[in-house]
Amino acid sequence: MATSRRKFTPEEKAQIVLEILKEEKSVSQLSSEHGIHANVLNRWKSEAVQNLAQLFVDDRKGITKMKNDYENTINDLYAEIGKLTSQLSWLKKKSGF
Repeated sequence: MATSRRKFTPEEKAQIVLEILKEEKSVSQLSSEHGIHANVLNRWKSEAVQNLAQLFVDDRKGITKMKNDYENTINDLYAEIGKLTSQLSWLKKKSGF
């Protein structure tokens, strides 16, 4: 009978990585406690350490650009709606509707 793999939430992974970083217990102890292979725990730790700097990146410029692009798209769509409405009115007038 095959066993299914256990899924860990990001919060659970973060909590386990914090335990590793505290160094109060060895990776092998934590591996036994949580039923996770030590290689997996070491990979989670490496990923956390590599991505730690990303928490402090100021992405307001990216968000501002995305907001401006969105607003420009909305304005373009409203302009297209206005143009199509005018054309529809003209066609209705010419066709006698």
